[in-house]
Amino acid sequence: MFTLEEPYHLFSDPIRYYHAMVSDMEAAHDYIYIETYRIGNDVVGVRVRDVLLRKLKAGVEVKLLVDAWGGSAVADGFFDVLTAHGAQVRFFEKIKFNSDVFTRGHRRNHRKILLIDDEITYIGSSNFTEYNLNWRESVLRIKGNLSLAFKRIFRQDFEIYNKYVFAKDNYLRLIRYGNFEIVRDMPSITKQRIMKRYIYLINKAQNKVEIVSPYFLPGYKLRKALMEAAQRGVTVKVVIPKRSDVNLVDILRNKYLGPLHLAGVRIRMYMPHNLHAKLLLVDGQTFSVGSPNFDYRSFRYMYEIILVGTEPSIVRQVDHHIYQTLQNSDKFDYEQWKRRSLINRFFEWLLLPFRHLL
Repeated sequence: MFTLEEPYHLFSDPIRYYHAMVSDMEAAHDYIYIETYRIGNDVVGVRVRDVLLRKLKAGVEVKLLVDAWGGSAVADGFFDVLTAHGAQVRFFEKIKFNSDVFTRGHRRNHRKILLIDDEITYIGSSNFTEYNLNWRESVLRIKGNLSLAFKRIFRQDFEIYNKYVFAKDNYLRLIRYGNFEIVRDMPSITKQRIMKRYIYLINKAQNKVEIVSPYFLPGYKLRKALMEAAQRGVTVKVVIPKRSDVNLVDILRNKYLGPLHLAGVRIRMYMPHNLHAKLLLVDGQTFSVGSPNFDYRSFRYMYEIILVGTEPSIVRQVDHHIYQTLQNSDKFDYEQWKRRSLINRFFEWLLLPFRHLL
């Protein structure tokens, strides 16, 4: 049974996560900082807003950073009651429909962190929306250590919310704390720190690599690392939803599944509903939890963040999360893949040039 006194807890059920998060926010006495890709004008978004309003009235500092694209569903004036009571609310990179819309406008803040009182940190996959209440997520609650490191990251992001960043190294430094690493990405064709960290871990794997991702469009270097690991005897498992909430990604990813399967990568399809968790576990010893998907767009265009480490209690929970996910997953059917229709193959080919944007 989970208690709020545990130093680390990995949530897979959004409803349990939201209950714990609200309880933690209700107990805040100093500050609440939220950085998220999406917040909805729905039962979840309204509940979060109402909690923040109560804490503002009690003197708690509130800062909220929402991506302008992901937060576009929020009606004008949704946060007015918060700002009227002293909250600082910023929308990351507001969309400008001009010649820059497909370059700068495509660079979104996909990070998802919640910070409370230098004591509690949440990092993971879940947005503040009602529609994902029945999805399978991955959100890690951290009590105590690491809070100050995430606080510095949040403040950096809060300051550059509407700026084009040229000196990216200032905002991408690896942060080490004990047996943890915080790895960040910003839009870049060359840096892609998270992808490079994943490739390093996969290349060093000796026994097992397990990946959970809702959208799976790995670039050539990642595919190569996965296939080479499988061919040298490492058990490589990739768990993806049978059907995600983005049909175009599902169509395009099929192009990669057959060759990966033939190279020895074991692909599993999560069946009950949408799988939105984003996890990596290598050799049952090193975990990653955070916001990026295993796709071009996350690694190349998005502001992302992961926590990597070897903390045994987190490793056990990530391992259990993956085990339970696999219990509700079917094996990839290669024979059925070979028989997929010509129209599906056509759309795979048609979408291929846009793989970086999906």
